[in-house]
Amino acid sequence: MTEQSIIGVQLSPVGKIYHFSVPEGIHIKQEDWVLVNTARGRQLGRVLVTSIEHPHNADEIQPIERIATEQDLEVKEKNAEKEKAALEKAREYLKGPRFEAVKAFAAEYSFDGNRLTFYLNYEPDAGFDLRAFLRDISRSFRDVRLEVRQVGPRDMAKALSGLGACGIEKRCCSRFLTEFSSISIKMAKSQDISLTPEEITGMCGRLRCCLNYEYETYEEARKNLPKRKKMVQTPMGEGKVIQVLPLSDSVVVELPEGGPRQFTLEELQTGKLAEKTSAPVESPPMPEVIKGEVEILSYSSKPPPGSGSKTGREYGSRRGKPDRRAEQRSHQAGNRPDTTRTAKPPQQQTRPQQPKEPPATGKPPESGVSTLPHRKKRRR
Repeated sequence: MTEQSIIGVQLSPVGKIYHFSVPEGIHIKQEDWVLVNTARGRQLGRVLVTSIEHPHNADEIQPIERIATEQDLEVKEKNAEKEKAALEKAREYLKGPRFEAVKAFAAEYSFDGNRLTFYLNYEPDAGFDLRAFLRDISRSFRDVRLEVRQVGPRDMAKALSGLGACGIEKRCCSRFLTEFSSISIKMAKSQDISLTPEEITGMCGRLRCCLNYEYETYEEARKNLPKRKKMVQTPMGEGKVIQVLPLSDSVVVELPEGGPRQFTLEELQTGKLAEKTSAPVESPPMPEVIKGEVEILSYSSKPPPGSGSKTGREYGSRRGKPDRRAEQRSHQAGNRPDTTRTAKPPQQQTRPQQPKEPPATGKPPESGVSTLPHRKKRRR
């Protein structure tokens, strides 16, 4: 490493990166812990960047004190335990009715332990008496110097972490955003995002940081496109631009006769409509024909040809049941059916001739033994 090289040190997880110089003879590696002097006293920081070229305000950069040792890391752990206890005392004090709008979410000890800083979140019009708070809380911390820093809702949301407004498991500010950028409503308008508060505000109640992610890309794409409400000449006539689509490099133009129509920048410049080539439609694959024996299923009551004669009972029809009209004729002719017969022989495939109706005599047929169920006689 060259003499007086500049490194980037991070003092807190996902915090801002500060620049420090490395004295001659000290070799620094990434992820090393170093002891530095800051406006809040001596602190331990982690090296994230080992070489920074052309830093801002190079004359004001302070050198690191030394590389941290194992004893320094143990002191850092003890200070973390003391910070938790101090934060609990501050929260107990702020439970009173006078401090409903004040929230304490962090406490920080310096490396030497002689300075304690409380981070509070409150609005300027909350009526919070800072001097009274320091006077009362100092009774519990007599051997340290107390300081209070007011932080905004973004810093508090970053410290608390949790789900993002878009449903992401961990908010962007708690994962990788080391600094907060300036966000304006102009960024949402440039990307055609709905301006409803639920769509553009985050969990902190401020404009979402993600509005700045693609803002430069949209602005670069809008440079060559006409602005909204501008009259332009299109291949289909003159019209007014009602919508700009930067990512597709096109605009939507309201034509007097044709209504809204989308045109690309090339079509506006050349004055000719681009030929739209449709992709060839692939025909669906034909099913493979299985060679071999194929069984043909028939849904009719007649037996299929060539299958042989089968009884009506095998086909589920009513051919196996006794014929009621044939029995009535046998009673009139004096021929009684055989009561010992349980089933009729199978019929042939030829359709039998329909019997003629018996003459109407006005009397019911003589009762006889039949395989039909018993029916009551009706008197006319």
